[in-house]
Amino acid sequence: MPTSLTPQQAGELNKSIIAYLSANGLPETLAAFQKESDLPDDRFDATAAKQYENLLEKKWTSNSTLMKKVATPCSIWADLLLALESRNEALQNELNSTRASFLNRNADVNNWLPQHPIRSLESHRDSINCIAFHPKYSLIASGSSDLTIRIWDWEDGTLERTLKGHTMAVCDVDYGDTSSGVLLASCSSDFTIKLWDTTDDYKNVKTLRGHDHIVSAVRFIPSGNLLASASRDMKVILWNVVNGYRVKTIEGHTGWVRDISPSFDGQFLLSTGDDMTVRLWDISASQPICKFTATGHENRILCCAVAPAASFRYLASFFESKRSTRAAGITAEIMATGSRDKTIKLWDSRGRCIMNLTGHASWVRAIAFHPGGSIFFGIR
Repeated sequence: MPTSLTPQQAGELNKSIIAYLSANGLPETLAAFQKESDLPDDRFDATAAKQYENLLEKKWTSNSTLMKKVATPCSIWADLLLALESRNEALQNELNSTRASFLNRNADVNNWLPQHPIRSLESHRDSINCIAFHPKYSLIASGSSDLTIRIWDWEDGTLERTLKGHTMAVCDVDYGDTSSGVLLASCSSDFTIKLWDTTDDYKNVKTLRGHDHIVSAVRFIPSGNLLASASRDMKVILWNVVNGYRVKTIEGHTGWVRDISPSFDGQFLLSTGDDMTVRLWDISASQPICKFTATGHENRILCCAVAPAASFRYLASFFESKRSTRAAGITAEIMATGSRDKTIKLWDSRGRCIMNLTGHASWVRAIAFHPGGSIFFGIR
């Protein structure tokens, strides 16, 4: 049988075996092994036998100890591997159940209801004035009076980056899916609007100037490359985000235009502000046309929102009780406004108030419709 021992090592092993057999009273086995090992008798006398007598046992004992030392880490790794496999199975089951829950939730947007807070994002050094969700990824942009915009991953709560460029408070932010990719728009008390390219490390690609006072709101117009901005200069401006040019200027308000909200087809734009009026504009025309001017609030109006089409069926009974009918050709069927008078009002497409919501103990600063249409949020 081939061996990996050198001739000297083989000789030492044979001597150790002979000494072991001799010491343990096995003469016949000793004679047979000595004959077959071709080890001359005169080279292995009593003195040599005494020298090798315990060598084989020592070698065996040391090898057994070494095997135990090797086996112990192996057993640890084996236990760790089993634990990892068990943990992986548990995580996979959790992922499968989460995915199923998410798919079920996506199937019915009425299940998209807020639960308890899952994250608390902290980093700004001053008040946070606005937030916007990225249309594709798990990102949130927040604008603050500390002059910065911060981009967060809402899934794990990490701060992705901080955008600097405005020289005064950031008043509003909005994401828009344009022909050149997803852009982030921001506006500020420094009278400017900035466009940030989300596909290029949020590089500031354009700064839009044209307002003569604080720019309080920015909104991307769906299905196009237009951005609308509202300002304390009492104007609403439509911008082309590709070239940065001003496209249209909307005038009519007699006070600070606080907020704007486009219809979901991009044809209409709702505006409101300190003059306590609600105005709906047809911005698809070459010159914007005011479709109605509504009044009813008793103090400045701070926010507005156009309802999704899904909400109409939930509010149909109110239309009937008010004997209200939809105006022909207007896709903005239901609109909402929130005011310093602590109320929220719902309006139809003709500018008629169909509902007055009370309950807030202070100014209504922000409002939003649930995408499923059945829920409405008011924030003070």
